[in-house]
Amino acid sequence: MPDYTIDAVDETLGLLLLVAKCPGLGVTELSLRSGMTKARAFRMLYTLEKSGLVCRDHHAPVYCLGHNALYLGVEAEGQISLARLGKKYLRQIGTACHETVQMRIRDGLESVCIARWESVEPVNAPSQPGNRRPLYAGASGKVLLAYAPREIQDHVLRTERKRFTGATLVNRSSLRQALDKVLQAGHAVSYGEMSVDSVAIAAPVFNANAEVMATISVAGPASRIGGEEVTAMAGMLRTVARQLSMNLGYR
Repeated sequence: MPDYTIDAVDETLGLLLLVAKCPGLGVTELSLRSGMTKARAFRMLYTLEKSGLVCRDHHAPVYCLGHNALYLGVEAEGQISLARLGKKYLRQIGTACHETVQMRIRDGLESVCIARWESVEPVNAPSQPGNRRPLYAGASGKVLLAYAPREIQDHVLRTERKRFTGATLVNRSSLRQALDKVLQAGHAVSYGEMSVDSVAIAAPVFNANAEVMATISVAGPASRIGGEEVTAMAGMLRTVARQLSMNLGYR
């Protein structure tokens, strides 16, 4: 298997982890422990400092983690905990409806898959953890966008939207109506917006602050998910998503 590692990035990340494990060391000690020259270690530390991943003490030339490292840690803990907690709910839905289920979160203007339960039945648009999609396309994206801050909605609505299929909501008024419908129904349905002949249903997961932090969705081909199935799955998703929300502190 080919190795796509970028040596400089690998070394920099190794140095960042060293600072995390051994805070309060200076550039000389860090260079010795990392096996790189002092000049190279200094340049990498300078780069990490500019990115807010490490910070240098103003009273002594030693390094510790910076504010952006804290941000990464908090986000990672939240996402990992959410994905771990959500897996049993994904399995519960998947075994009941025999379709693939996934959990997605919002990251800026995109939705990101963080967990997935895979059905043995084929899916038109497979989406592994880490997969990204624009917020305006698909059931999960519409839920996340409908509950997103106003500035996020305004940005998506006023910028050009890429068409993935003939059903993708690129028209501004159609997208606005779809978002209003999500808020009224408590779930979203996508008919071929990301992949032709596919159907997806998604429901919001709330945190203790009554903010939508994720979605749970079911997806499959239109040949298996008709009108009755959409209604049944939407109700199941809302119920299970509420159970997960309650476990996250939502009341």
